[in-house]
Amino acid sequence: MKSHRKRLIDSAAATSPETPKRRRFPSYLESPDLSPKTRLLCEILATTPISSIERALDDSGVRALSPADVESVLKLSYAHTGPAVAFFRWAGPLLPRPHHHSPYSWNLVVDLLGKSLRFDTMWDTVSAMHNSRLLSLATFASIFSSYAAADRPLDALDAFYAMPRYDLPHDPPALNSLLSALCRERLFTFAHDFLSRLRSQIRPDADSYAILLEGCEYEHNLSSARQVFDEMITELGWDPANIPAYDSFLSILVRGPSGLNESLRFLTIMNENRCCPGIKFFRNALNEFVKQRDARGALALWQTLAGRNGCHPDTPMYNSMISLQCYLNQMDIAQQLLDEMVIFGAFPDWQTYNMLFQFLLKSRKLRDASVIFNEMMKNECCPTAENCRMGIRIFLDKGDWEMGVKVWKCMVANDLRPFEESANMLIGKLRELDKLPEACKYAEDIIDRGNGKPSRKCSAIYMAITVAYCASF
Repeated sequence: MKSHRKRLIDSAAATSPETPKRRRFPSYLESPDLSPKTRLLCEILATTPISSIERALDDSGVRALSPADVESVLKLSYAHTGPAVAFFRWAGPLLPRPHHHSPYSWNLVVDLLGKSLRFDTMWDTVSAMHNSRLLSLATFASIFSSYAAADRPLDALDAFYAMPRYDLPHDPPALNSLLSALCRERLFTFAHDFLSRLRSQIRPDADSYAILLEGCEYEHNLSSARQVFDEMITELGWDPANIPAYDSFLSILVRGPSGLNESLRFLTIMNENRCCPGIKFFRNALNEFVKQRDARGALALWQTLAGRNGCHPDTPMYNSMISLQCYLNQMDIAQQLLDEMVIFGAFPDWQTYNMLFQFLLKSRKLRDASVIFNEMMKNECCPTAENCRMGIRIFLDKGDWEMGVKVWKCMVANDLRPFEESANMLIGKLRELDKLPEACKYAEDIIDRGNGKPSRKCSAIYMAITVAYCASF
């Protein structure tokens, strides 16, 4: 075992003949909550030449490590493969049971070697794990991922074929790990081809097709998605539990040439077979209806999917629906949507309230606008400056000076500048409503607050109000 570990570190320290793709790995510099010990060890690995690593680690003062410590350091040292493997070997004697690294630590070493294209050393590590009976499907999932990321799908297939030599079975989860690794790297064509080759040995399951359809979605491959979907229905029939597959398939269709029409036709067929997509298609289709300003179609989709199979609309989806209904002056439906948000665990935000407040004001539904404004304030959501200016003007035009003043106070409290236009409007409207005491009071308050520098017109209005008010006694 010692000689195997020695070969592992010597090989990792050697320069790889291949040039890895530029990849972005997590760094200890971006992790503010690390323990001092982990930070120290990561810094040593990041700044010390490979030839001096063991000496630097010996001099670090670290005399005991837990498996979790080793895992933390390895996860943040992918950019320093040779030093990381040297650390792994050095850390063995410091563990509570000497040389008993966790299976996860071993898998991390396999993964960081694979991601840096040190495949020979990676297989040496796999052999060492096999000798210690530490291999699992997770190890090979990492190998598949590394080969796929290196654009070497045939090597990923060879690794799959090698699994029985390491006492791991060829079963649907193993097949799905291979397919998933390839599809994540946009290698759908290879994944589909490998599935066709392996179908006689391993029967694909629902996850197999869901993975392939997601791969089609990554690559916007509509024709292949139709082919895979037909294969899935032929092989497995309709399965209400296979939501991810239906979700990906409809999400591809809704972005295709026939868009909503084809996806809704398939949605009807799915519903007839007691099957349903997930939230991803729901969100994508809703966005298409919003783009087309089709409130009726959006509402029909909403009534079909909302609350089914985990399709719980979130706040942005509600905002899209409310905005669409408001735009088409369907205010009753918009307010009904607001009332039902809490049922699905969504909560209105400043955007929700501002949309409703704005359209209720424009529709002159001032009682409802007042209710929304008060609820917005209660929930600490701030209206926009434009909505405040519009609210002050419309409430005062309709003689509701109390709501006009309430909106003005909100504007001042939240520093929604510029104030001058709204201040002039407030004072002028109060004067027109024969509310001279209130007009004088707010004129003085505005000047005392120094909310902007009053213009000549503004000052003249305030002076006229003051004179009129004094003359009334």
